[in-house]
Amino acid sequence: MPDSPLFRDAYAACLRIARGHYENFPVASILLPRRLRGPVAAIYAFARAADDFADEGDAPAEARLRQLARWGEWLDGAVAGAPPDHPVFIALSEAIPRFDLPPRPFHDLLDAFRQDVTTRRYPTFEALLDYCRRSADPVGRLLLHLNGEASEENLAHSDAVCSALQLINFHQDVQQDYHEQGRIYLPQEEMARYGVSEADIAAERVTPEMGELMAFQIRRARELMLRGAPLGRALRGRFGVEIRLIVEGGLRVCRRLEEAPPFARPRLRRGDYLGMLGRALFPAA
Repeated sequence: MPDSPLFRDAYAACLRIARGHYENFPVASILLPRRLRGPVAAIYAFARAADDFADEGDAPAEARLRQLARWGEWLDGAVAGAPPDHPVFIALSEAIPRFDLPPRPFHDLLDAFRQDVTTRRYPTFEALLDYCRRSADPVGRLLLHLNGEASEENLAHSDAVCSALQLINFHQDVQQDYHEQGRIYLPQEEMARYGVSEADIAAERVTPEMGELMAFQIRRARELMLRGAPLGRALRGRFGVEIRLIVEGGLRVCRRLEEAPPFARPRLRRGDYLGMLGRALFPAA
């Protein structure tokens, strides 16, 4: 952690944001090396706030897009070493040069959040995966840069893990995304192929067709997660354990999704968490 009280206070504020918005992704957990917890929290706080601009409240689309544009301008200020008086950007102005973080992933995140404001349907899986490339993959890429492990092979594996996590979240939140945000993250051409309509989703119809569609989606997400799983073995120390835990968590959620009927949000059990931790700590087990 830097000696400057300004940066220490900024990182502390980012850590409070991260811990106050805990989700499936174990942000700034105790498994991460201490030197990375503040920068990871700053990245998360940047993304969390921008995501809220796109999704929370009842502001019109134009106002949301203006907020995201301002966030991008403040990011440019942090990159240039002239951040606004905001803890997220003060922290990033220290982390970006110290860890040589590329600005592109931050801007990709903002691009994805702008898309959240304007896009509610995805015609193909390729279009959905392109969204994941900008909404999820940048986080993994930034973590690899923080840890000095951003080889091409590691970046490719990280992209697979992060996109798989994003897809798994979509698959467990089909109803929430539809009713709260008016979004469907199931490719329209695949819905048509399996004979599933938007009316089926709106009415939560548990039909054989819906079951087959979701089983296909979950299998594909698992395959993508397994494609990226070698990343956990390639990385050293606590960071490797963190990645293995993330992978194991995603695979466990896939299993619970397969066991549950469509539209049911699965809950992991105590045995799931113990199994995840054991396989993360002892990957040969």
